[in-house]
Amino acid sequence: MKYFLLSLLLATSSIVTAQKQNKETDFKNELTPAGITVVSSNGSVTTQYGKVIDYTAYTGYLNLKNDTGKIIAKVFFTYYKKMHEDVATRPICFTFNGGPGSCSVWLHIGALGPKRLVLKDDGTAPPPPYHITNNEFTWLDKTDLVFIDPVATGYSRAVNSENPHQFHGYNEDVQSIGLFIRNFLSSYERWASPKYLAGESYGTTRAAGLASFLTDNYRIYINGIFLISPILNFGTNNYYVGNELPLALYIPSYTAAAWYHKKLAPVLQSDLQKTLRASEEFAINEYAPALLKGEKLSNEEKEKIAERMSYFTGLSKTYILQANLRVDDNRFYKELLRNEELSIGRFDARFTGRNRDNAGEYVDFDPSFTNVDGPFVSTINDYFLKNLHFKEENPYNIFGNVYP
Repeated sequence: MKYFLLSLLLATSSIVTAQKQNKETDFKNELTPAGITVVSSNGSVTTQYGKVIDYTAYTGYLNLKNDTGKIIAKVFFTYYKKMHEDVATRPICFTFNGGPGSCSVWLHIGALGPKRLVLKDDGTAPPPPYHITNNEFTWLDKTDLVFIDPVATGYSRAVNSENPHQFHGYNEDVQSIGLFIRNFLSSYERWASPKYLAGESYGTTRAAGLASFLTDNYRIYINGIFLISPILNFGTNNYYVGNELPLALYIPSYTAAAWYHKKLAPVLQSDLQKTLRASEEFAINEYAPALLKGEKLSNEEKEKIAERMSYFTGLSKTYILQANLRVDDNRFYKELLRNEELSIGRFDARFTGRNRDNAGEYVDFDPSFTNVDGPFVSTINDYFLKNLHFKEENPYNIFGNVYP
């Protein structure tokens, strides 16, 4: 999840008692027409509008083969199919998280699937044991869902002493997921279905590549793509010397984080949306042009920009001048609450943590990630075992080594 953008999740959905608890009924091992062993089980979910959706969940592996027919990898997936629907007209959405190197747990039980992990209303994790509940916001009311774990993530593995790195890298990743989708459409007779992709973070990069790859190689045309926390131009998130673009683009995110922690002037604290619009105007019309001037920026202009930047970020003018107007995201996480001996979260700016010392330039860890890491790991393992009846001796890799 290296390429997450700083996000401030101000509007969290309240964790409510399920209107109707999912009930998994009969489950069985079955062999699909393509010879893929999976476990199937039945369940139901109640949406926020009171609509009950009955579904079948298929959990297991799909084999990837090379040109000679040799199995080179087993890709783990979970497929939710709404009952009593015509697959010729029912949409299907292939979903994955990013990283690179992340499994699909975050979208699976954090956003789109029929079950979700229970967190507190403020987004913090309760003490164990953790629980899942009915996900009233599941996408199953609109589309069937396939959660994919790329090779080396989740339970997906290279086999037969195959080198796992043949599946890693931008092109290799797109090719292996594209092959999975093609084989899946045949195995589960979904060629006629409207087809969608949903990717998060680096998964949006993968989705963009997949749309082209599927069309060019398999003549599979995608009906639409959902980009969640998108990053398609890595120049927007790479702070290498001379690249001023991310410095300007991050200003509104800094403003939102500073607003949450009440570090802005009172006039900016009253209306967040109005404040963000003003911050965007500053970033585009004042800050970005100043950065492009480089050493041609006069001292008077530099002082003015630093004062305005301080106004919209909550950082001191002195610090901004010391940074030569260039405060990258890691500096911001550390500096915003330095006087309180706290740093803020990278994934979720609401969260705070304490580092080994208060003098460093960068944070030691992301307090927002440590809040959800353990709960999601425990819950997805328990969910596979108890709800989807899938057992596997190998560990479920939340993050895998997908170098390069």
